[in-house]
Amino acid sequence: MDIRPLDDTTSVAPQLDPGDLPALAAEGYTTLICNRPDSEVPSSHQAAAMQIAAEAAGMTFVFNPVTMPQLTLQAVEEQADAIAAADGMVLAYCASGTRSAILWALATAGQKPADDILAATAGAGYALDGLRSQIEALEAQA
Repeated sequence: MDIRPLDDTTSVAPQLDPGDLPALAAEGYTTLICNRPDSEVPSSHQAAAMQIAAEAAGMTFVFNPVTMPQLTLQAVEEQADAIAAADGMVLAYCASGTRSAILWALATAGQKPADDILAATAGAGYALDGLRSQIEALEAQA
């Protein structure tokens, strides 16, 4: 598993396997957010299968699928709500972790300075400097 922390409570990862979830729960992850649409993965890794595995491991499962051309403010708000509602560590995943990192960056706007958000994503291997104007616009609205 390639887990990449963004802050003290939220990490992102590329596609996970249902068999990974017990180990993640043992590491303290309590919420799993799937940002990958079912159309991108085989049935063994679709949301229903991942939800069953997450709940069997004692984790909360949130399905917030995103494709980049259709990234909406509603998806950002759903991500923020899922992170805020978590009672422990959160792991969001997609194909490479990039979509999950983008959602976290936008959901965190207004809570942390843009420089800190972009430093966190870069530190996790996701260079998202192109999002600066969107992060700053959301920060100004917060």
